[in-house]
This record gives sequence, C-alpha cells and structure tokens, in this order.
Amino acid sequence: MPNTAPTATPGGATPDTLTEAPSGSPEDDLTPLLDAAVEALGGQTRPGQIAMAKAVAASLDDRVHLLVQAGTGTGKSLAYLVPALAHHKRVIVATATLALQRQLVAHDLPRLATAITPLIKREPAFALLKGRNNYVCRNKVEGGAAEDDNQDVLFDPLAVGKLGAEVLRVREWVEETESGDRDDLSPGVSDRAWAQVSVSARECLGSKCQYFEDCFAEQAKELARSADVVVTNHALLAIAAMDSDVQVLPEHDAVIVDEAHELVNRVTSAATGELTKTAVERAHHRADRLVKEVTAANLAVATLDFTEALENTPEGRFQRGLPEEIGMALTALRDASRAALTELSKNKGGDLSADGDDTAGARKQARAACENVHQVAERVLEGAEADVVWLERSEFKGVKNATLKIAPLGIEHLLRFKMFARTPVVLTSATLKLGGDFTGVAGSVGLYGNERVELDFKPELPEEIYDAAVKLLRDGDSDGEEFLDTVQNLPQHWRALDVGSPFDYPKQGILYVARHLDPPGRDGIRDDQLDLLADLMDNAGGRALGLFSSMRAAQTATEKLREKIDLPILCQGEDSLAELLRKFSDDPETCLFGTLSLWQGVNVPGPSLQLVTIDRIPFPRPDDPVSAARTEAVGRSGGNGFMAVSASHAALLLAQGAGRLIRAIDDKGVVAVLDSRLATKPYGGFLRASMPSFWQTDDTDRVLKSLRAIDAMAKTAGQN
Repeated sequence: MPNTAPTATPGGATPDTLTEAPSGSPEDDLTPLLDAAVEALGGQTRPGQIAMAKAVAASLDDRVHLLVQAGTGTGKSLAYLVPALAHHKRVIVATATLALQRQLVAHDLPRLATAITPLIKREPAFALLKGRNNYVCRNKVEGGAAEDDNQDVLFDPLAVGKLGAEVLRVREWVEETESGDRDDLSPGVSDRAWAQVSVSARECLGSKCQYFEDCFAEQAKELARSADVVVTNHALLAIAAMDSDVQVLPEHDAVIVDEAHELVNRVTSAATGELTKTAVERAHHRADRLVKEVTAANLAVATLDFTEALENTPEGRFQRGLPEEIGMALTALRDASRAALTELSKNKGGDLSADGDDTAGARKQARAACENVHQVAERVLEGAEADVVWLERSEFKGVKNATLKIAPLGIEHLLRFKMFARTPVVLTSATLKLGGDFTGVAGSVGLYGNERVELDFKPELPEEIYDAAVKLLRDGDSDGEEFLDTVQNLPQHWRALDVGSPFDYPKQGILYVARHLDPPGRDGIRDDQLDLLADLMDNAGGRALGLFSSMRAAQTATEKLREKIDLPILCQGEDSLAELLRKFSDDPETCLFGTLSLWQGVNVPGPSLQLVTIDRIPFPRPDDPVSAARTEAVGRSGGNGFMAVSASHAALLLAQGAGRLIRAIDDKGVVAVLDSRLATKPYGGFLRASMPSFWQTDDTDRVLKSLRAIDAMAKTAGQN
C-alpha cells in the first residue's frame, strides 16, 4: 500500500485529511532528533515515521488523545520514543508482549538516548517496570515467609525434587543478579518454582520487610520515579486504572500504548476474577493457624461446601442469576473469609507491627489469599449487570478443574474515566482500523466523542460535572442518574491517523479466497481443504505458515499433510515456540502450523515465509461467555452485535495474521484463506477492508502459478 496522508478523525465523523502537521507540533525541533535517531539505529527515514512522530509530539504538547495506525516497516517505535524522550516530562510506554519490552529497553532506548543527548542538552533516562511478582523476593528466598503452596506435590518425590532444584538455582542466582527480574534468569524455572520465591503486591510486607532497602521490586520502582520514559506492560496499566488506591506506576504526564490492538483483551483479563478449589483451599490453609478456632472451622466448612457446589454446577454462563447451591455456598464463603480477614488484620496483641518477620509474612500471605476469595465472592453475589459470570471446566494431565469466573461486560467506561481522563493517551498498532475505520477500536476503549476539540486536563472539574455534582448534593438524587448521565455524555475528543506503510501491498502480495469451497462446518478441517492446502504448499515449495482456528485443526492438518506431501512440517506444541520459529526461519522448505500465538508477533522476512494460509475466519467461539454477553448487550441497545463483537474480533485477527506475510521491502507472497465466506457473505467486505491492501483473486490456477514463480525466484536468489 502506498504511503497515505495522515488523517484526523473527530470522534465518529469522517476523517479529514491533514495538509500539514497537527497544531502545536515542534517540527523544526523534531526533525534533527529523528535524523539522529534513525542514524543511530541504522535505519532510514520514512515519510510515515515522520508524520507519526510529529503527530505524537503534538498529542503530548496539546494534551489530546491520538490513535495511530502504522503499518509494518514504518518504524513506529522510533516515531513515539523520540517525542517521548524529548518531552521533558515522564511518559509511560506500555506494550503487550515481553519481546517488544526487551527490544525497547535493551536495544532502541539506549541508542536513542545516546543519539539525542547532544541535541536536547540533557541525558534522558529510561526504566523498565513490571508487576511485583516478576521480581524475586529476598525475604521469601531467605525463608522470611513460610510457603505452603507445594503441599499438593509432597506425594510426588520426582516433582518435589525438581521443584527443590529449581528453587535452589534461583537462590544462587539472587547473589549475582542486579535486577531480580525473572526474565533475566536463564534458563528459566517453572511457574510453581517461581511462586516459591516471589510475592504479589498484596502479599508484600512493604516497608516493614527487613529486606526493603535491597528489594528488587522497590529498586525498579525507584528507577522508574526518576526516568523520562517508563516501559511497562498492558496488565500493569490495567491494574493502575482499576485500583487508584495503590500506586503501581509513578506519576506521569502521558501514556503511549503500543500493540494497542491487544489493550481491550489485556484489560479484560486483568479485570477478570476467578475462584477455584485450589484458591479457596489455599486461603483456608494459610489462615487456619492464624485465626480463632471457630473462625477456621467456619472457613473450612465454607470451603468444603463451595468445592462441592463447583462439582455439582453445570458448565456455562449464568444468565438468570446464580444456581441456588452455588449461591448459598458463595454467601457462606464470603462471610467466612470476611471474618478471617478481620482477625488477620491484627495479631493476638492487636499490633501487626509486633509480629516477627516469619509471622508477618505468613499473615500477609493469608490476608492476600482470603482477600482475593472475599472480593471475588462478593462481586459475584452482587450480580451487577455490568459483569458476566460463568463456570468453566478444564482438564490438564488428567486432572479435571472447575473455575467460577466473573469478567466485565465492557471495559470502555473503566478506560474512559480512569485512564483517558487523567492524561493524554497515544494508542498505536499496525491494526487499529477495522473495516477501514477507527471508530470501532476507539469506541471499544471508551473514546466516542463527536467533536474535534482538544481535551482540557486541568485539575479543575469541567463546568458541566461541577454543576451536576452541586445539583446531586442539593437535591439528594439518590441513584445519581442525572450526574452519571452528565459525566458519560461528555465528549472524549481524539485524533486519528493512518500513516500507511512503506510496503506496496498490491504489488508485493496476493489475497486469495477459496470461493469454490463449501463454508467450514463444525467437524473440523475437511479433506477438500487439505487437498487445496497441499497444492498451495507444494507449488510454493514449502515456505508456508499455516494459521488455524484451533489446535485440533492444526494437529489434524499436520498429521494428514505429512502423509500427503514431501515437505517438512512443524506443529506448535512439538517444541518451544522460539525453537520452532528458528527451524522455520532457517529452512525455506519447512512449513509451520499453529494456532493463536502464531497469528501475531511472528516476524520472518525473506524467502522462508511466502505463503500464509488461514483455515477459517477466526470468529470467537459461539459459547464464549464474554463475547456472547457483549453481543447481546449491543443488540439490546439497538446495534448489530455480530458486527460489533464477532466480526470485529475476526477482523483484528485476520489483519494480524495476514500481516505475517510482508515483513520487508522485497518480500512477496500469497495469503490464502480457505473460507469462502470471506468472499460470499455480506460481512466479507468489512473483513477484507481490515486486511493489508493485497491484490485480491479467487482464481486458484492463477494463484498456484504465482506461487511457482515466487518459489523459482527465491531459489534463483538463493543460488546467487
């Protein structure tokens, strides 16, 4: 796709072309910084990158929200890091993946800081900040908190032996690490082992801990407090938005969200509560020795009743209130955990600070476990219309588990009033325009104003809110409806830009839709789809990334095609993802099949990847509780629930999946979708408009011929 002019989108209105950089953008100051940054990282300046950098600088200066779609190859990291480092105030940069975090902190930021220091006359600082349980806890390593989470493996000597060896290795590593960050431990350890040496924010002793001065998590927070740019993840951003009483992030002036297409899912996940047999039993076990005998007995009975109710309750969403048995069990569990919390808030002498380190640590762990149980139980029992409640069953290594879950119906209000109301926010990704428009993504995060007016982030209340609050206090409006309506109807103004991509998608890639195939059914991948897939892979000489909507489909295709064609085929789950990607990248004939984690983040430029196949449109599962509830909610409000939820979900994944094909300026290839609905259904146009602008066809012979030509060119180039 050729570079497009950036556009400004006022709320839900039609985008207007910007003929010049946004108002307030320091063009003259930014250009030399960008030039120095590009030279430092060994790249080249691109028009889309320049347009994005100026728009980000304007957003930070004007304090206006900004959505930027920046295609692969734009260099968007540079385009937001340069304005952020030059902003003179603290900026939070949040990513969805650890890989991008590492790239920013280990590669991009050190070089950028060095390059622009002479130009801005100061040395900008940056820091990485993660959740507390990502750092090893010195107190726990030294035995300052009794750990009881490994009781279930005491009867498995092999598991205990392996666990003990991993914990011992972490203890040795503590003596040499400077960060205490789990990601710096190589090779890594299991989740179970890490749980023995880390604590959550709720379990932490804080300033009362004897190792507080040497705490790795506190040191990371201290570095963040003095940094110009703080790199973190979406989850920590979500926690900061949900819990204003706990300061998990340092004071900041702006937020930049990279990989922003993942934000809604990550915030929803962070806001989802769950109760399992293990979690409830852990709370009882930890509190048992620290509370009165009668309190412990009540908690034990409530735990037993709840676990029995879990086993007796059918799987699925609770659309008409809680089943009686689980409702009664939850009520008892809520009351028993609340009583335990009351006693755990003080020691026998009434003074928590009088506890020794061992007792204080154990008490803190018990409180954290009981608090989690109490909060989730109370939230489920309240039965708010804004939540979705369901019971989910799973099986792992022959062990069956049941989980009671509660998730928010939507997170747009949370983001609108907790994140977007505090600071200007820049959201960027290669896929923010669904169906060719920004408004779907903007609405999903709470941006749905209709006027293009800069936001005022002054600490004073807007006049409308002040007047409504006075009226609320004066008239005693018990439910506060008028006040809430006033707040919710305030426009949340924003700008949007599509800076295009340096790639010429119509000339570099083909989108092929197998219109002649019957639509996919519920019986998994069919023989006619496998036959076509074999033809595509054979003509491409391998070089294929197969994206499947389920692991079962990926495994079935792997097994049958290994018998059908003479090409090496790797399947997700057969090895670590990193090792599979290495093998796939090293051998052009190798094919790689997999599911969700391969739809995003795979970056294999060159001849090893010239065919991307998609077995079916990736709609969410019909029985997914949150998607189903959101679809119904949109329908009740008069909207099209299918388009707003299912089609938007599919559009995002299709855009991400198709984006795996062209990763460099010389790449060529085919995206083949084996689902005829992409060509025949009314929603097909919306989905295709969300994907890169490849040349489109449903001519199978023509596509096979193109694949043979691409294969021949790749082999010739390889010989040279």
